[in-house]
Amino acid sequence: MRRFWLLVGLLILTALPGILMAGSSEATKPVLPPAKVARFADQVQQELARRGTQVAIVARMGRDPSVLPKGVRYTHVAYWVYSDIQTQDGQRGKGYRVFNLYQTAENAARSTLVQDSPADFLAGAKRLEAGIIIPDRRLQRKLAQTIASPTYAALHNPRYSVLANPASRQFQNCTEHTLDVLMAALYGVRGPDQIKANIAAHFTPQPIPLGGLKRGFASLTSAALTTQDHGASVATATFGSIAGFMQKHDLAQSVFRLTP
Repeated sequence: MRRFWLLVGLLILTALPGILMAGSSEATKPVLPPAKVARFADQVQQELARRGTQVAIVARMGRDPSVLPKGVRYTHVAYWVYSDIQTQDGQRGKGYRVFNLYQTAENAARSTLVQDSPADFLAGAKRLEAGIIIPDRRLQRKLAQTIASPTYAALHNPRYSVLANPASRQFQNCTEHTLDVLMAALYGVRGPDQIKANIAAHFTPQPIPLGGLKRGFASLTSAALTTQDHGASVATATFGSIAGFMQKHDLAQSVFRLTP
């Protein structure tokens, strides 16, 4: 019996690195040196501004990609919107505000919508690399309107799951909320049922290889690792799957990676 539980523990430890890939916690302090994070945040903003970007989808690398499932590179995704901003010294100007869905500090199985700065967003990065999708001009305008409207908050589901099924309304993670807002802007719909129907019909999520034992032990370890909203196989929305969808339907002006 003791050997059995030792094996169970090993299985849990083996499962966790591969599926804790969409953790979207708000960083209380930078993982990397703050000055480097700030410089890189400015670099990303300058590159977006150089391209005349009003709205971009940006992803950060919050875990070593070697421990992530195949096909997954980034762990948190959000909208960067060119906006009126106020700096810490009280100066007003133009820059990018980041519209996030973050897990709450009190409960990893719950989420909240938070606006922060590019430096705050990248404070959770373990490697300074950003995945960037710049939608086409028309879609950028639609996204800006949707994000500024009540629809953005109305599409938030606070029941958080790392591996949320993007075609289901049961749970949601940061990437799924990004996708829901994208679909609302793209199709001009606000109802979540129609949005989920469009996702099921047109979007291909990223498969996550996860055996039965790992699925069971993961959900026992944390409510945020539930796969209740999936069938026999597990697939979730990722930065890569959103990029693939947008490129397939000619919705992206450009998709690229940026490093210091």
